[in-house]
Amino acid sequence: TKLFMDHFYILDDGRVRQFLIVGEDEALLIDTGFPDSHVYEAVQSITDLPVRVVLTHGDMDHAGGMKDFGKCRLHKADWQLIKDGAELEPLQEGDIFQCGEYCLETLEIPGHTYGSVAFFDREKKLLLPGDSVQKDGPIYMFGMHRNLDLYIESQRKLCAIADQVETIIPCHHDYPIGPEYIERNLEDAEALRRGELPGEKHPFMPCFSCKGKWTEFYYDK
Repeated sequence: TKLFMDHFYILDDGRVRQFLIVGEDEALLIDTGFPDSHVYEAVQSITDLPVRVVLTHGDMDHAGGMKDFGKCRLHKADWQLIKDGAELEPLQEGDIFQCGEYCLETLEIPGHTYGSVAFFDREKKLLLPGDSVQKDGPIYMFGMHRNLDLYIESQRKLCAIADQVETIIPCHHDYPIGPEYIERNLEDAEALRRGELPGEKHPFMPCFSCKGKWTEFYYDK
């Protein structure tokens, strides 16, 4: 657990990270980790305020701990990824989450999953993109619930606000990173779609490792 900015904590188990904002009357948790990430215990060690939970997307490493929190907000396109656990409430473009001095706006960025979202604090120039923007990667783009064409559209959407972003905190790999990584991920995703990134069979996952100039993708087409 690390206090990264005022009242903004990063919870990191070495595999995936979550974010906790502590306001005056409630706390806001973004993502819940794996089932064994013990995010609930980490949150309890920081605050005893009621906790509102929102998810960047429905993959198990982000939604695995949500049953400990009772209910959470998740884009409906990812509800089918959730097998059990918390009560789900819908999340969509434009939803605003105010907590303390933070004001997070929901941006729909499908592709990594159909229900992937980013949370953007315009005043703080802070972007929380889940797994959709990363330094180096690998970014997972294999399996039935991923869509490369939508991913490329979403990166273009994020490129349109990149000049308003200073700090990006992905859920995996290096952080913080700058807004230039949106364009870099887009450039390599477009090369992947054109078939220009040679793929090597992954040793144990059903995909290929496709390395671009900046970004590695795990892809299966």
